[in-house]
Amino acid sequence: MSRTPTRRHLLAVAVATVALATTAACSSSGSTASGSGSGSSAAAGGTSGKKIALITGVKSDPFYITMTCAAQDEAKAKGLQFIADGSAQWDVSVQRPLIDSVAASQPNGLMISPVDTNALTPSLKQIQGAGTKIALVDTSVTDPSVGISRISSDNEKGGQVAADALAKQMGDKGSAIVISVKPGISTTDDRIKGFTEEMTKYPNIKVLPTLYDNDEPATAASQIQSTLAAHPDLGGVFAGNTNTGQGIATGLSQAGKQGQVKVAAFDAEPDEVAALKNGSLQVLVAQDPAAIGREAVDQLAAAFNGQPVQASVGTTMVAITKDNINDPGVSKYVYKSGC
Repeated sequence: MSRTPTRRHLLAVAVATVALATTAACSSSGSTASGSGSGSSAAAGGTSGKKIALITGVKSDPFYITMTCAAQDEAKAKGLQFIADGSAQWDVSVQRPLIDSVAASQPNGLMISPVDTNALTPSLKQIQGAGTKIALVDTSVTDPSVGISRISSDNEKGGQVAADALAKQMGDKGSAIVISVKPGISTTDDRIKGFTEEMTKYPNIKVLPTLYDNDEPATAASQIQSTLAAHPDLGGVFAGNTNTGQGIATGLSQAGKQGQVKVAAFDAEPDEVAALKNGSLQVLVAQDPAAIGREAVDQLAAAFNGQPVQASVGTTMVAITKDNINDPGVSKYVYKSGC
């Protein structure tokens, strides 16, 4: 994913919390729909009766569930019709039929997390050419002509935050490895870039070649165990997303290395938070998927009304540790498993 964040700020939240703020940045709970009846007429304005469709990356991912819930609420408040669906897997061949289905319904707006930076561009340009306004959420495509707005976290900065936190946990020594989804995804590619570049500041830490698990926790669990066997000095792991973090926690537990090998993971889904509390994970870099969903609806609504639209919007991220998880200002970033 190559998204285009503009501005970011690190915010100190409680003890070890870091927030990255913004400027003008993975699944839904299945097909979700809301009507337009309960929004106030004043708020609705020229948006009344307009329809927005959301296609997320992976259907069952709490990140996208959280995004969907917030977008649905925002659309309702603005008098917009809203439907949502998502891929069962992070796969172009699975997401493309969803795009084709939405194109046939000709919505006024489409929010989408494309699962590839290039492969889906022709389909998206066709929808856009038919008059549907597109907002790219979380992930993006390489072609800058697609979409009126791109809303995402500053993933490269998030990778830097993960590197600094992990180096501290490792005592600035040993070997470290990145395990992520697959190459060619804008968000996770940016996280890896930020992490590996930031790690050059720690010469006593050797970063091993990145491994990819195809978003399969079982694969990540197997990979971390193989890495432990080959590199007994392994001291740290950076998990590129939710499923990878789950797999690494499982693999370390099975190897009896829970807590000995430090783990910084992206996202903050319920299972990851449980792993943080039991010591399997040490740092969670949480995004703000709810803000991404709300912001995308707002940008599309502005476009419907002929108002200015921000081409790029960055959203906040927060580093969650065992020490600050109970802080209300931090715990609000934990992802939902349902609306």
